[in-house]
Amino acid sequence: MSEQKIPLTSAEIGCLWTSFNDDSMSMCVLEFMLKHLQDTDIKPAVQYAYDISSYHLDQLTSTFKQEQFAFPHAFSAEDVNMEAPWLFSDLFCLSYVNHMSKVGMIKYGGFITMSKRKDIRDFYTQALTEASTLYNQTTDIALSKGIHPTHPYIDVPKEADYVDSKKYYSGLNPFSKDRPLNAVEISHLYSNILTNSVGVKLCLSFAQTSPSKEIQDYMVRGKDISNKHIQIFTSTLQEGDVPTTRLPDLSVSDSTTPTFSDKLMMYHMTLLSTAGLGNYATAAAASQRNDLTLNYERLSLESAQFAKSGADIMIKHHWLEQPPGTKDKEHLVRKKDKY
Repeated sequence: MSEQKIPLTSAEIGCLWTSFNDDSMSMCVLEFMLKHLQDTDIKPAVQYAYDISSYHLDQLTSTFKQEQFAFPHAFSAEDVNMEAPWLFSDLFCLSYVNHMSKVGMIKYGGFITMSKRKDIRDFYTQALTEASTLYNQTTDIALSKGIHPTHPYIDVPKEADYVDSKKYYSGLNPFSKDRPLNAVEISHLYSNILTNSVGVKLCLSFAQTSPSKEIQDYMVRGKDISNKHIQIFTSTLQEGDVPTTRLPDLSVSDSTTPTFSDKLMMYHMTLLSTAGLGNYATAAAASQRNDLTLNYERLSLESAQFAKSGADIMIKHHWLEQPPGTKDKEHLVRKKDKY
């Protein structure tokens, strides 16, 4: 995966660096899941997810060596305690992999558009195909078990229609009834309920297994934020008389044995927070009711503050690796003048 005559662009360097960190983290989590999974329908999907990340790391390692690209420290066997007792239910593992495949599809699609070199584009095109295959596989398994959460049903339109008043965008006037939610708005509200439900369980599992009070408090804060956002989105749907289906029981065990390193757990929450902010931005842009847009903007700020607090913790403990960047030219000049 290398065309050495063409140097890597800044975008490609950033994509490759991010991918190395993400895939090394995924391997730690998925390897632990595989050790404890019992469901013979679910285990092949988690194994496929693990194999994807393993293959990516092999490809990335080869490219890094050929490009003389400094390897990030990322994550390794030191970041997972394989002797810890089971932590996630089989259904959670399935939902987790399904969720991360959706994150991967969005991420790899963006990486393709930012890449110029054919070998890099080919790598991410294959990664996008693998992520979509994994999503379809895990969705089919969930459907076969009757546990796949279904977006709310509404009547199929019988004719086309147009917006005939600016009131269509209203939603902040307490003295007027909000217009009914449209299909696009419903889809984003429910999707964000699903993603936050995964976040709740992941925060809970990280909080109860971290030996650090600081990390425990941070994860509990993340759980509370996700629960709050779920309640807001759910109430918005209910107020619009849109029925919401029951979410699957994504349980975690009561284990308190340290399972993943604090560095890995904090990085994972950063990844989920970034994905969540992207989801909210997309939802805000797609929503045509002012109250929905305002809600997404308000909740995005809360999520961004949570992510910032996480970054501060990672910096404090020297867990936050610095992405590749340009040299500070003024610093180099000042350093040169000293000699």
